[in-house]
Amino acid sequence: LVAKHERWYGSNPAYIERMVKRARLYLYYIVDEVEKRELPLEIALLPAIESAFKPHAYSRARAAGLWQFIPSTGRLFGLERNWWYDGRRDVVKATQAALDYLEELNKAFDGDWHLKLAAYNAGQRRVMNAIEYNRRRGRPTDYQNLRTLKRETLNYVPKLLAISKIILYPENYGITLASIPNEPYFSRIEIGSQIDLGVAARMANISLGDLYDINPAFKRRATAPDGPHHLLVPAEQRDIILSALDKLPEKNRVR
Repeated sequence: LVAKHERWYGSNPAYIERMVKRARLYLYYIVDEVEKRELPLEIALLPAIESAFKPHAYSRARAAGLWQFIPSTGRLFGLERNWWYDGRRDVVKATQAALDYLEELNKAFDGDWHLKLAAYNAGQRRVMNAIEYNRRRGRPTDYQNLRTLKRETLNYVPKLLAISKIILYPENYGITLASIPNEPYFSRIEIGSQIDLGVAARMANISLGDLYDINPAFKRRATAPDGPHHLLVPAEQRDIILSALDKLPEKNRVR
């Protein structure tokens, strides 16, 4: 299965190149958080499988964001949702929630990463039921033998392993990847009250679309009136934006 997905990704270099271009906004932060928790670095590429690093991704199963949380799991891990804001699409909070979830699954599956990842995709109960089904029939209970799982879940880990190999050795597949600077792309600032993302984008001298790509949680192109009162901004423009915010009258923050 890994070889099958390697062939598909390898024969679609434009898909990989577009995905890596999107990933450059988030990957430094995600890798840093994965390393802090001493998790396998392949975990940083999980959004490649979940959402192709599309921050506004929304599935038929009502999963949202880079890490594709469904509403119930999002609530379980403290990802708030309201008319203004969807924490499942918050780059920072959803990353923390996803890593919390994976660490929690560690207890259930005794450190077996194949099973943990399968459970991240299909749900813990479904994977445990598949293990129990095999156990009662005297069959192996490792990931690749859980044939009662959906095809999507059986292909989930092989896809991640295939993507990992391609990112590690792109030249072997005739793929040229854009370099990603080894430094933070964004910085978090406290803004104190609601602000229109268009106003903030003009302060940073970037497009609204670029600012929205690192703040996809704000569904109305403005931060929520009652908070959270923070914003992710390009790290290079952080001081410029903070200085401009200090001079901006309250009445001009939202249009």
